[in-house]
Amino acid sequence: MQEKGILTQMEVKISEKFLKGFVSETALEVIAPEIEAAQKKVLDKSGEGSDFLGWRDLPVDYDKDEFARIEDAAERIRNMCDVFVVIGIGGSYLGARAAIEYIKSPLYNTLKKDTPDIYFAGNSISSSALCDLLKICEGRDVCVNVVSKSGTTTEPAVAFRIFRDLLEKKYGKAEAAKRIFATTDKARGALKGLSDRMGYETFVIPDDIGGRYSVLTAVGLLPLAVAGIDVSSMMKGAERAREELLFNTDINTNDCLKYAAYRNVLYRSGKVTEILVSYEPASQMLCEWWKQLYGESEGKDGKGLLPDSVIFSTDLHSLGQYIQEGLRNIFETVIDIKKSNDTVVIPEDPENVDGLNFLAGRELAWANDAALTATLFAHTDGNVPNIVLEVADRSEFTFGYMVYFFELACAVSGYTLGVNPFNQPGVEAYKKNMFALLGKPGYEDMKAALDARMN
Repeated sequence: MQEKGILTQMEVKISEKFLKGFVSETALEVIAPEIEAAQKKVLDKSGEGSDFLGWRDLPVDYDKDEFARIEDAAERIRNMCDVFVVIGIGGSYLGARAAIEYIKSPLYNTLKKDTPDIYFAGNSISSSALCDLLKICEGRDVCVNVVSKSGTTTEPAVAFRIFRDLLEKKYGKAEAAKRIFATTDKARGALKGLSDRMGYETFVIPDDIGGRYSVLTAVGLLPLAVAGIDVSSMMKGAERAREELLFNTDINTNDCLKYAAYRNVLYRSGKVTEILVSYEPASQMLCEWWKQLYGESEGKDGKGLLPDSVIFSTDLHSLGQYIQEGLRNIFETVIDIKKSNDTVVIPEDPENVDGLNFLAGRELAWANDAALTATLFAHTDGNVPNIVLEVADRSEFTFGYMVYFFELACAVSGYTLGVNPFNQPGVEAYKKNMFALLGKPGYEDMKAALDARMN
């Protein structure tokens, strides 16, 4: 079993032990020219979608004045509210929620703390989900952060209407304006116009950064600062990743390039589904963020790996059978967090009812590591390749590093796959159909055509 310990170099490092027998010894050498060409497109901005590469230099080029305003606003929010509601969908909320749960806890809202509860709205159109959140807000002081580039996306726009109405009735328009913070376009759009008229404090979604790459912008940083997360350390982690990964063109020493390479090698061998695995429930929303990042970036033009995720050992008792013996078109990428946040020692039972006294005195993290190693052997024996990403810990620094690692690997992998990793034309199809079915002016012909198809 692998020994736990803090990584001494990169915060994210690949172990290739469980790829043996699935990937040839020359695989990296063969694909290296393609990876190098893809990386070059990122470096010289020559690839499709290059106008959305703002995330590339964000860790060193971010707006320091806005960063200071974010920290100031977060302190004011912590002082005046019990509940902070973040309204957004997709990349407008996933990164922030992923970071809060990964760094703090998936039980953040129920733990004792000196920061507000943070809830996320506007990511569905469920009346029940919204009503439940409104009940949680009853009798409590509330602030809202609405996150939308345009302000017209249906899900967050509807939720914002409802929460804006709640705040204005509870506090009056002037006081409500002090409790509403808008993260939006710097100069245009419905939300920006409303914010200027009403006096909401605004933060910027950069024009050159798409939603799924935006967690290290104000989109993620404001909610994280409200949660008491050290966002400066997070940015430093991303800066370290940029230094170590962006300019290193050697696939043998750059594990970010290596990860992008192995994904494409396995994809070409028929492994078309990638399952991201973690043994920490705190990683569940990180997995959701990762699924959007890779699914929306690569799934187009009839191409792309299907990104899925599991939390082990929990899901070993539900999906484990399929992974072990089902259709052999999958591989796993395992996040192996090398340092646990907490220590729990397994006690001894005088009666040894469960027969587990042989574990007495051992740390639970040690048993979790044993489950990880045991599963790696079982699944590779079941013909499932495993990429292991050794991650230092659950700190802000490591999270920032990991975000940059996955974003850069996604860009390089997407270019290697032969797609534009920064657009999402397919997402617009459902939006147009929904506008038509909801009766939005200008969509009458489309509504008639859809109604005819339903009859």
